[in-house]
Amino acid sequence: YRPGDMDEQLITVAMRLILSLFAGGIIGFERSYHGRPAGFRTHILVCSASTLLLLVSVYQWDLLPHAPLETLRIDPTRMAQGIMTGIGFLGGGVIIKERFTVRGLTTAASIWITAFIGIVIGMGFYSAAGLGVALTLGALAVFRWVESVMPTLRYAKLTTRFQRQNLLSLDELCDVVKAHDINPGYPSYRLTEEGKIFEYEMTVRTHDARNLRYLAETLSKMDQIKEFGIMPTGD
Repeated sequence: YRPGDMDEQLITVAMRLILSLFAGGIIGFERSYHGRPAGFRTHILVCSASTLLLLVSVYQWDLLPHAPLETLRIDPTRMAQGIMTGIGFLGGGVIIKERFTVRGLTTAASIWITAFIGIVIGMGFYSAAGLGVALTLGALAVFRWVESVMPTLRYAKLTTRFQRQNLLSLDELCDVVKAHDINPGYPSYRLTEEGKIFEYEMTVRTHDARNLRYLAETLSKMDQIKEFGIMPTGD
């Protein structure tokens, strides 16, 4: 190799890895700021690893100069497919299901796109990488505000338990729910504790999440209700 060529390759490799470090760090910082389990360091490692693996594919001619030509095929897309398969396992690890709530989907998606950004940096497609970082930050930060002001329905699972001899009728319970600007869904019924406890369970929805808190305050003051639970079902 000519010394000049080697120096140029080292500069290119170092520049791409540094860019991937910054790209992953910027996205990861937003996730860490909001207390997500896969945050700053995770996104840096994902982006840098994707870039490094693509560099192996791009520069394989230089890494294996004495290998037979028929054994070397430059196809970065195959390496990218392998990277995304591995990222699927990492993304699945940050998704948590807590009863009726699924959390971590946004963080899993941010890990996925961070890997893609690392791939395009490894290929030297810097303009696409820059746009990818900008769009990702926009989706995570700016669209968070847009989502908060959008008129959306908030769903929750409402569970109420009564003594069997002293229970509210379904109509009475629905009137209490509707009084807080909450729409009740179709309920299910259950007897527990050898028939001593009667339970209603239903999905409720409202435009304002604060209504769920007001409903909880009302239910806590009702002597007939032995136990109740309100479990939001959003991400």
